[in-house]
Amino acid sequence: MKPSDRTWKLTLSYDGTDFAGWQVQPGLSTIQGRLQRALARIEGAHVKVDGSGRTDAGVHALAQVASCSMRNPIPDHGLLKATNRLLPPSIRVISVCEASAGFHARYSAVAKTYEYRILRTAICSPFLARYAYWHPYPLDEEAMRRAAPVLSGERDFRSFASEGGGPRRSAVRTVYSSELRRTGDLLVYRVRGSGFLYRMVRNLVGTLLEVGRGNVTVEDIESILEARDRRAAGPTAPARGLFLESVEYPSAPKAGGDVPASSSSRR
Repeated sequence: MKPSDRTWKLTLSYDGTDFAGWQVQPGLSTIQGRLQRALARIEGAHVKVDGSGRTDAGVHALAQVASCSMRNPIPDHGLLKATNRLLPPSIRVISVCEASAGFHARYSAVAKTYEYRILRTAICSPFLARYAYWHPYPLDEEAMRRAAPVLSGERDFRSFASEGGGPRRSAVRTVYSSELRRTGDLLVYRVRGSGFLYRMVRNLVGTLLEVGRGNVTVEDIESILEARDRRAAGPTAPARGLFLESVEYPSAPKAGGDVPASSSSRR
């Protein structure tokens, strides 16, 4: 990195419905692609953006974190405003701050929290259809609630990893908390961990739904984990109910802290 380069940490919120996921893909509209294009116009040159993780097509984010290096002397509040002017309304940068040279959105992260929303109403509101999995059918929610914490701890989560996520050294991950709760008409699954395998959270939800349907018992969860076989777990839940809620780092980046957007755009 050249001495004049500055490392930036950007926190984004987005509606993933109309995008082919985070990662740049030829001929497709992606979050990373749109952000890189916007920053390139500010920088006057290509800007490589790294995300804390690769959300799938249709998955949303309340606080995705990205990092990049730029030479433009623009101040943090100017970068925030200029980037949002160049992005579509479905993607918003909600805060920016200058970080230390070694900061990396993915490799510096120590924990992530995801939330999955299941709508439990007889009719699906058109205002929630893009942001929750509508499931009006009977579910044993108490059994699902009891099953959720069984999925916590340091485990080999191979049974919950879909094919296609690229090579990995290990399927062992640490889930710090796994809980299911009712919030009005929504059944909300919240999971916090050191990291997650490809489609792991959606596969965890799919298995909890099988518990709710009576096809899997709470006691079966341990044997599913021990099987280390994707075929042992439930189906993959739809993308639209999943949100990347937050990403945690060991310490706040330097340079005076985050410059937030207006409070109305923050969760």
